[in-house]
Amino acid sequence: MDLTLLYRGPLASCDYDCPYCPFAKRRDSREQLRADRASLERFADWAGGRTEDRLSVLFTPWGEGLVRSWYRRALTELSHQPHIRRVAIQTNLSCRTDWLADADRDTLALWCTYHPGQTPYDRFLGKCRELERLGVRYSVGIVGLPEHLDAARRLRAELPERVYLWVNAAEGRTYDDAEAGVWTGIDPLFPYSRHPHASAGLPCRTGESVISVDGEGTVRRCHFVPAELGNLYDGSYRAALRPRPCPLTSCDCHIGYVHLETLPLYDVFAGGVLERIPAAVE
Repeated sequence: MDLTLLYRGPLASCDYDCPYCPFAKRRDSREQLRADRASLERFADWAGGRTEDRLSVLFTPWGEGLVRSWYRRALTELSHQPHIRRVAIQTNLSCRTDWLADADRDTLALWCTYHPGQTPYDRFLGKCRELERLGVRYSVGIVGLPEHLDAARRLRAELPERVYLWVNAAEGRTYDDAEAGVWTGIDPLFPYSRHPHASAGLPCRTGESVISVDGEGTVRRCHFVPAELGNLYDGSYRAALRPRPCPLTSCDCHIGYVHLETLPLYDVFAGGVLERIPAAVE
């Protein structure tokens, strides 16, 4: 079975204080961190041992995972497993990068977001250059707010041309055609992010070949649909995997709508769906 898993454990702490993020500067207690570590290690052990399947894994923590050793270790170890097609994580890239030298860079990839005001521009760009030196696959993105425009233009000018710079529409923001055109000039795929996608009743890969897993192993079709399909660790989820239409009115997050069968994004991002790297820039 080919299966894509989006894992999100209990980690909620982040070292950044972004005004558009509800989890900014949250601190997990030692108990919460121990619980997150135990949950992550249990999941990684399961994925590493599931040799009869072909797995792709994207870690989507609410907080910043790569400042925690157990996330770095899990990514490194899973990258060397022959049945793992891809292992990736969403990150603000505030962590050190030397650990990536021990990973299989043909399998591991990073989905990086630059947050102006949270880290100096030159420091973030320097991290990207370290990824280049290490041969790590990565994309870079930014939230499409007016105050981020200069930074986005600078990133596009200074990153290698083959590095995809994506722009996320800011939550709740309406873009007129002129403003959308400016962001599309930076990210040609911005129109996919500009508006929520109508999804009610439409076919989606989630719940069939893509699933969401939480720290307890509870399986759902995606992060945005609360109905449970079973549990990862007792195998009860497998009987529930089947084609099913989306029950929501719309989908406005890339990690959700990228799996809609009515959109061409599996072709657009062929080979890089999890790390958000379009085939055209490979």
